[in-house]
Amino acid sequence: MATSPVLGQAEQDFGNYLGAKTKNDELDKQAFLNLLVAQLSHQDPLNPMDDKEFVAQLAQFTSLEQLTNINTGITSLNENAKQQQMAAAVSYIGKEVTASGYEVSKASGTVSTVFFTPQAEVTSGYINIYDSEMNLVRTELMGAKQAGTYSYQWDGKDYQGNSVADGVYAVAMYGEGTDGKAVYITTQVTGTVNGVINVDGEPYLSLADGRHLAFSNVTQIVAPNNTGDDTEDDSDSTDDDSGSGAGSGS
Repeated sequence: MATSPVLGQAEQDFGNYLGAKTKNDELDKQAFLNLLVAQLSHQDPLNPMDDKEFVAQLAQFTSLEQLTNINTGITSLNENAKQQQMAAAVSYIGKEVTASGYEVSKASGTVSTVFFTPQAEVTSGYINIYDSEMNLVRTELMGAKQAGTYSYQWDGKDYQGNSVADGVYAVAMYGEGTDGKAVYITTQVTGTVNGVINVDGEPYLSLADGRHLAFSNVTQIVAPNNTGDDTEDDSDSTDDDSGSGAGSGS
């Protein structure tokens, strides 16, 4: 069956329009409108487009335009939300924050503290320390723990007892419950914010010791003049040979 010269001309005109677009362009509402205009311009005068078909195509165009506008609106809302998050994150500069995290820093012989919370009783467990390249630096025994919040401060030494270089290290904890199954342990860290960076559109807080925390992970903010001097921290030692502490929280 031969191809209609009228339809062929419409396809050719629309094809020329598409050829002018780059490979990354999408078939947007303008392309849809150009196709409709091409069909109307090259329709057979003796056999024009059926009015019902024309109305249906107009309805499709209207729906496409509405969906495009909705998508544009959602994109705009997302951008505004990210800008508001950045503005809120900037207000944290100079303040101490607590956030979900597992990184600690070692600087001038001092190691930051990580707080951990077993969700159930732990009969035994261990704590692994990794460097920035995820090489295992140290393993310590955790000892039995009831469900609750504890603090842990690594002594900054490797498994041979040598002091490691200053930098940021990761802490991973594993606990085993009374039934022999793994116990979920959450970890939190604290630090003073001295800047804000944007990572893939998400704000991250830069801490004074070189660590970075996701803004969305922050759970507590302490103003500089509210140091919490009245807070007590009772500590006991972990059941290992290193003598590092894991203190029980309130």
